[in-house]
Amino acid sequence: MEFTDYTIYEQQMMRQVKRWEIRQQKEPNLIEKASKSVSTNINKLIPEKVHKTITATVKGMFQTTLFGMNYIPQNEPLTGASLAESDAKAEELLSLYKKIAAAEGAGTGAGGILLGLADFPILIGIKLKFLFELAHAYGYSTKDYRERLFILYVFQLAFSSPAKKPDLLRTIKNWHTIASGFPPAEAYMDQVDWLQLQQEYRDTIDFRKMLQLVPGIGAVVGAWANFGLLEELGVAGMNSFRLRRLQDKARSGTGEGL
Repeated sequence: MEFTDYTIYEQQMMRQVKRWEIRQQKEPNLIEKASKSVSTNINKLIPEKVHKTITATVKGMFQTTLFGMNYIPQNEPLTGASLAESDAKAEELLSLYKKIAAAEGAGTGAGGILLGLADFPILIGIKLKFLFELAHAYGYSTKDYRERLFILYVFQLAFSSPAKKPDLLRTIKNWHTIASGFPPAEAYMDQVDWLQLQQEYRDTIDFRKMLQLVPGIGAVVGAWANFGLLEELGVAGMNSFRLRRLQDKARSGTGEGL
């Protein structure tokens, strides 16, 4: 089928998604390379025991969230909704969760170092809850563990270095094929590089979250940091799900492949 078989809105979103894809595949600039180099050197100074503890914490939280039932939205997925309708719902969710994250960041930022450190797992929970809701807004049920794994890749894409983004984007673009060959959930979780995931995530948010611990400005910085991090996640999440919806339409015979 021709490109014109998509609605005008879908054509607009297709162009937007293409531009987003190009940004994900750009080579890291000098500042990003320097920042990654500094983070890598800092990581080398951190004792292996500390890395293992943080990794175990992140892994445990993601496993509990991705394979438990607590985060699955009560509302059913919006199957049959147009892409424009799903986008509108997604925008509502993003606006809500940015406010929630900002309020949480302001509260923990004003509470000093201990509460600032507690913000790390709380913020991950807010982000994952948003992605679960986002999946349902685009018509994908998170009762299917493969959809929860997709959420994990979207999360990584949003908070990984430029060097890692192209591979993650390829996984998202080929999700239909990849997911069809997945082993049981428990077996697949063993194949996730949890150390890389937590280091990439921490390196991406480090500067903003470290400022949150500075006395006197913690509340303001906490709100600013969390608001911005949810915005980044929203861009990655919405474009990832738009891409899948457009691909699904192409496979159904009502449009060409992307």
